[in-house]
Amino acid sequence: MATEPREDPADDRRANYDYASDDVDRPALVADLEDRVEGDVRFDSYSRELYATDASAYELTPIGVVFPRSTDDVAAVVEYCAYREIPVLPRGGGTSLAGQTVNRAVVLDFTRYMNDVVAVAPDDREATVQPGAILGSLNERLATHDLKFAPDPAWGDKSAIGGAIGNNSTGSHSLQYGKTDAYIDSCEVVLADGTRTEFGEVTLSEIAKRADPDGDLEARIYAEIERILEEDADAIGEAYPDLKRNVSGYNLDRLVCEARGEPLPGDEETGEAGTVNLARLLAGSEGTLAIVTEATVSLEPVPATKSVALLCYGGLHEAMADVENVLAHDPAAVEVLDDVLIDLARGTAEFGPVTGILPDGTNAVLLVEFYASGPEEGRDRVADLLADRVPDADPEGEPAEEIPDGGDPIAVDALEAYDAEERATFWKLRKSGLPILLSRTTDEKHVSFIEDTAVPPESLPEFLEGFEEILESYDTYASFYAHAGPGVLHVRPLINTKTEFGLDQLHGIADEVTDLVVELGGSVSGEHGDGRARTQWNRKLYGEGVWEAFRGLKTAFDPDWLLNPGQVVYREGDPTDLREHLRFSPDYEFESGFEPALEWDNDNGMQGMVELCHGCGGCRGDQETTGGVMCPTFRASREEITSTRGRANALRSAMDGDLEPGEAFSDEFVEEVMDLCIGCKGCAIDCPSEVDMAKLKAEVTHEYHQRNGATFRDELFARVEELSKWGSALAPLSNLAPKVPGARKLMEATVGIATDRSLPTFHRETFEDWFDERGVSAVDPHEADRRVVLYPDTYTNYSNPAAGRAAVRVLEAAGVHVAVPDVSDTGRPAFSKGFLDRARETAEENVDALSPAVEAGYDVVVVEPSDAVMLQSDYLDLLSGEAVRELAANSYGICEYVDRFDLDGRLEFEAPGTALAYHGHCHQKAAARDHHAVGVLRRAGYAVDPLDSGCCGMAGSFGYEAEHASMSEAIGSVLYDQVEASPGERVVAPGASCRTQLGDRPGAEAKPPTPIELVAAALSAE
Repeated sequence: MATEPREDPADDRRANYDYASDDVDRPALVADLEDRVEGDVRFDSYSRELYATDASAYELTPIGVVFPRSTDDVAAVVEYCAYREIPVLPRGGGTSLAGQTVNRAVVLDFTRYMNDVVAVAPDDREATVQPGAILGSLNERLATHDLKFAPDPAWGDKSAIGGAIGNNSTGSHSLQYGKTDAYIDSCEVVLADGTRTEFGEVTLSEIAKRADPDGDLEARIYAEIERILEEDADAIGEAYPDLKRNVSGYNLDRLVCEARGEPLPGDEETGEAGTVNLARLLAGSEGTLAIVTEATVSLEPVPATKSVALLCYGGLHEAMADVENVLAHDPAAVEVLDDVLIDLARGTAEFGPVTGILPDGTNAVLLVEFYASGPEEGRDRVADLLADRVPDADPEGEPAEEIPDGGDPIAVDALEAYDAEERATFWKLRKSGLPILLSRTTDEKHVSFIEDTAVPPESLPEFLEGFEEILESYDTYASFYAHAGPGVLHVRPLINTKTEFGLDQLHGIADEVTDLVVELGGSVSGEHGDGRARTQWNRKLYGEGVWEAFRGLKTAFDPDWLLNPGQVVYREGDPTDLREHLRFSPDYEFESGFEPALEWDNDNGMQGMVELCHGCGGCRGDQETTGGVMCPTFRASREEITSTRGRANALRSAMDGDLEPGEAFSDEFVEEVMDLCIGCKGCAIDCPSEVDMAKLKAEVTHEYHQRNGATFRDELFARVEELSKWGSALAPLSNLAPKVPGARKLMEATVGIATDRSLPTFHRETFEDWFDERGVSAVDPHEADRRVVLYPDTYTNYSNPAAGRAAVRVLEAAGVHVAVPDVSDTGRPAFSKGFLDRARETAEENVDALSPAVEAGYDVVVVEPSDAVMLQSDYLDLLSGEAVRELAANSYGICEYVDRFDLDGRLEFEAPGTALAYHGHCHQKAAARDHHAVGVLRRAGYAVDPLDSGCCGMAGSFGYEAEHASMSEAIGSVLYDQVEASPGERVVAPGASCRTQLGDRPGAEAKPPTPIELVAAALSAE
C-alpha cells in the first residue's frame, strides 16, 4: 500500500524541473551517500531549506536530505554518518510541534518511499508498517476489517506512524485508548552505528544474558537497561507524575512498571512482572535512541456507535470545575473550547454558522463523546450524563435509575448529537480553534511552546487560575482548548518572537508554567513531545537523578550523541534553549525586493502572507484520506517542494536571506517552485492558516516579468480572448489547422504547447452573436422578478456557446430577464499568467461597464467558474473602492445564482433519472460556492455523486504547457480514479479546463457537459 507516485512527472523528457536547485552543498558527501543507497540524496539549497522547519516555531537548516528506500539504505546512511561523526535525524510528515524534527543533521524522510503497510493480520489485530506510512492511510486499509490504529492525533491523515512512535502520540480519545506506546508490539531498528536489530518483548533474564558493558553497541544497551532497572527504578517511580498523558522525557516509567508488573497511571495493566517490551522504550524518544524502520502494532475495533453531548457553560472556569464530574460517566473523549475561540469563530464564514447552534450565554463548552454497542445505549449514556449535569434537559434516551452524582449542576444547557452529520458539526466547532489561532498575519503569533502541558483533571481549575495569572504578569493572553478529559489543555500565548521582549516572555512563561505543572503533579508535555521547546525543562520536572538516567540511556544507545542530538536530554555544556533557532527571532529580516502589485488587506500585507505558513503539513494529505482541493501537485509527486508548505517555506527563505538575494526571481526558482503551483486556490480554504499561494504566485510571477520579460507563450495565453476571437472568425479553418500533419509537433517545438492535448474548438457563431440575433430577452425587464447580465466569458462565448444558450433558457424559464453586456474577458488569463497590470486594466474597464447595471438592480451571472470567481474575489485584489465591492457582492456563477435565489423552484422538470459523477471547479470550492450545482442538478431529477476531488490538473494553460503536461496528467489520474469508482453513469463538470482534462482521460468519448446544460436538458417541454 505504498503511496509512492505511479510515475514521477519529472521523468518526462519535456519537464524542466527536478524538485531541487543546482546549488549543491558538500558534493563529496553527496557522492559518498549516493554510492551507498538506492534512495534519493539531496543536499541542494532548496531541499535543505524545505526541511529546515516543521510545524513548530523553530528553523534549523539541515546538512542534507536522504529519501531511503529500505532498511539497508537507512543502515548505510547511519553507518557512514557515524564514521564521519555527522548527526542523523529521522523524520515523518514533519508535523511535530516542539521542533524535534529540525536539526543540523542528515534528515531521513521516510514518507516518500518507506511508507508501506507491509501486512495486516486482522485475526491477531496486528499490522506491520514502515515508518513513513501515514496514519490515515493505515486506518483506511484497516477499515475493511473494522479495525483501527487507536491513537488519533489531530493531523493523523498527514502524520506518519514513525512520528507517532517518536512522539508517543495520542489524541482526543486518549481516555479510551491511551498513548502509542501501548500499541507497539515490536520494532525493527537501526542503531547509532548502523547495526540492524529488533526490539520487542523480552524477559529480564534475557536482558541479563545479553548485557555486557564492554561488548558491542547492542550489548551495552542491554547493560544500561539492566542497570536502570536495578539502580534507578525507585527514583523513576517517585519522579514520574501519576498522569496518563505524560510524554516528557524517556519512557522509563513504562519500563519500570512492566518489569515490576505494576499498572501505569490510568490503571493500564502491564502484564506479569519480569518481562518488558523494549520497542516501547523508543516511544517518545524522538529519534534520539534508534531509528525505527518497521513496526508491528496492535489494533483496536472500530466502535459500533458514537454519541455526543455538548455541555454549555457560562465561562471556562465553570467548565473546568465540571470536568471531574463528567469523567465519572466514563466518556471516550472530553474536549473544551473557551470564550476566546467561540467569539473568534462567530466572526468567521466557515465556523460562524456552527456557533449559531449554541444557546445564549454560552462562553465555554465541553464536548463529551461516548462509545456504545448500539444507538440505544449511545442515547442512554448521554441521558445519564445530562440527568446528572444538566437535569433540566430533556434527553432523547432514558437515564438509568442510578447515575453518578456529581453534585450541583454547573452547565447552563446541553445539546445532543447521534447521527454522523450532527456529530461532525459538534466536532467542527471544537476543531475550529487551531485554524483561527493560526490565521494571524501579524508579527505576534500564537506560539506553540507550552501548548500541551498536562495536569491531573481534578487540578484543572487551579491550573487554569495559575496559568492565567502567569500570562497576565507577562502582558499577554491565550485561548484554552482541547483535551480537558485527560487534563491536557492546548494553550498558545500571543508572542512576538521577533523582539527581545518576546523572547523574555517565551522563556519566562515556560519557566513559571513548568513550576506550576510540577507543583500540581503534572507534565510539561502531555502530547507533543519535548523537542527544542521543552527539553530544557525535563531536568526541573524529573530531578537530577532521573536526568542522569536519561543521559546514561542516551549515551548507551548513541555513544557519540549523533541521533537527533539536543532533544529529550542534552549534554552538559551544550544545553538546549527554547529561545534558540526560532523561525522568527530578533535577527530575522524580511525583504521581498519589490513593491506588491495587489491589494493585501491582511496585517503586514504580502509579508504577513509569506510568513503565515506554520508548517502543519495540511497540504500533504492524500486525496483518499484528506479529500479537498489541496495540494494537487503534492498528491501527484509526493515532493515537499510541490506542497503549499514547501512553496511557502521556499518563498520565505528567498525573502529572509536564507537563499541568495533575488533568488525568488531566478529562472530556477520560478520553474521549480512557483510554476508548479497551478493556482487552484485550494490552500485558501483547505490550509488551516489559509495561506493564499495562488495570490503569492501571481505577485512573484508579475515581478519576474517586470525583471526578466515574458515568453511569447505566456503572452499568447494571457491574450486568449484575442486568440479566441480570431479563432472564431476563421472557423472552421482554425479548427482544422492543428490537424495538419506535423502542426502539433511544430507547436510544441516552437511555442511549447503539448502535442497530446486537445485544443479548444471555435464556433463561427459566438454566444454573443446568437443572443444578438434572437433580439430582446424573452422576459420583459419590467415584469421580471430578477434581472441579470450574463457575462460572455471567453470560453463560453467562442468555444462552448451551448452552455451560454442553456443558461439563458434556464434563467428565462424561471422568469429572469437576461441581458448580455458588451465586455471583453474578465482578466483571468492575464491574472493567471502574472500580468497584473494588464489584468487590472481589464478589471477597471469591466467595473466601469458593469457598475451601471449593478446600480440599476441587475445581478452579474457567469457560466465559467474561474471567471465568476475572478469577479467575486480576484477583482478585490486588483482594485479598491465601492464600485468593485458592489460588483463582487452581486456576481454569481450560474448554478450558484439558480440555487441561491431558488429559481429552480419555479421550473418544471422531466426527471431524466441519470446518475452523475460531479467534479466541481477548484476555484468555486475555494470560495465555498461549489455545492450549488449539486443541489440544482438533484432537484432537476438527477442522482448526483459529488466527488470529493481536487483540481483536475489542467488549470487553465498549465496542462497545455509541454514541460507541465506530465504533471497535469499525474494530477488528472487522481481524478480519473475517482470518476471510475463513482456510481455515476456520466461525469459532469462546470469548468472548461476540467472538461478538457476529463475529455482527454483514457476511454473518454467526449468532453463532459456543464451542469447548466443538463439542467436545461431536464426542463419540461411544456
